[in-house]
Amino acid sequence: MTLARLKIWIATLLCSLCLPALAQQEIKVGVIYPLTGPAASTGAELRSALELAADIVNNGAKSVPGLPFSAGGGIASLKGAKIKLVFADHQGNPQVGATEAERLITQEKVVAIVGCYNSNVTATASQVAERNKIPFLNPESSSASLTARGFKWFFRTTPHDDLFVHNFFEFLKELKAKKGVNVQRLALFNENTLWGTETTKLETKLAGEQGYQLTSSVLYPAKSTQLTSEVQTLKGGNPQVVMQSSYLGDALLSMKTYKELGFTPDMILANDAGFSDTEFVKTLGKDADFIISREVWSLDLATRNPLIKQANELFNSRYKINFTGNSARSFTGLLVLADALQRAASTEPEAIRAALAATDIKGSALIMPWAGVKFDATGQNTLGSGILVQIIDGKYQTVWPFAIAAHDVVWPMPKWDARK
Repeated sequence: MTLARLKIWIATLLCSLCLPALAQQEIKVGVIYPLTGPAASTGAELRSALELAADIVNNGAKSVPGLPFSAGGGIASLKGAKIKLVFADHQGNPQVGATEAERLITQEKVVAIVGCYNSNVTATASQVAERNKIPFLNPESSSASLTARGFKWFFRTTPHDDLFVHNFFEFLKELKAKKGVNVQRLALFNENTLWGTETTKLETKLAGEQGYQLTSSVLYPAKSTQLTSEVQTLKGGNPQVVMQSSYLGDALLSMKTYKELGFTPDMILANDAGFSDTEFVKTLGKDADFIISREVWSLDLATRNPLIKQANELFNSRYKINFTGNSARSFTGLLVLADALQRAASTEPEAIRAALAATDIKGSALIMPWAGVKFDATGQNTLGSGILVQIIDGKYQTVWPFAIAAHDVVWPMPKWDARK
């Protein structure tokens, strides 16, 4: 054997010896969520959902055969590389979120970031990712402005508040046509970070355009410890409907204050978030009943999509809770990123970004009641949609669109002293 051929043989042998190691390499994905602070309960559920999604990609899920990656084995195009989630806690603080994004990129060397639930934190953390040219996949934040910044590296799978707020007004219009319910007086009650302030602007605009009377519009501090004066302002206006955007802590506090002050509008139309957290019903019990919330997911939609039931059973078996709209979106977001990694066949950020931009996932492969996932030039998924659910006997029931409703809407809410 010539020296040249010997060198080739040795190089080939060394490469073959390296294959097992390559097959076990990890793909680091940064994850930024509120793991402590007022939204820690929500953050814990999102973490569980992401861990389940990563485990399915890495190890499979025979009980959910129709789900992408249910066969496991990691990212096949990268020789079975496994996803490793590197978690960071933003504590509900935008600056902490930005700092953690910087750390994940520069120290942990993550190839992409998923997060951050709170829209104001998503805004700062994604700026860091954009500056460093790292893909940022946002599964849950709904502030419409997040996809209006001209970013190249930001992708959002959930619909945003422009759609959700329009859904509220579409519902009220159809409610009048279907049940003769004539709502004229609205009040707005929203927390004062990016999410709540943008929602207030959208609701104010649509209320004016559609001829509703705004009896009051209250923005309260997101980390309030009391809401007595704010609720008194709402009550004084005598609204028929309150549109409310609150995270878990303030959602619970507001409901307790409503009861203490005997305030019961005909309905509260909640903007998801704290109102769909597992702890909301668990903490309030029957006092949580009758609230209507915008949503993107509901367990009763399993009659239309068996993946919902199968995936939820797997989630429940591991964590003893059901998916919520929040956690179902997080779960879906990581699977979308895994799909991009598979098609990119690379951990280079530009390759992942290009693969995300080319995403085209059919609705039949999702646990969400969406037409699919396909991003426009702004990074917004154009195939998402919303529903409304009502809490009835402690369970979230789809009540709108009326064509797919699992339960007839209960309107108005009973007064506190009339509830059993």
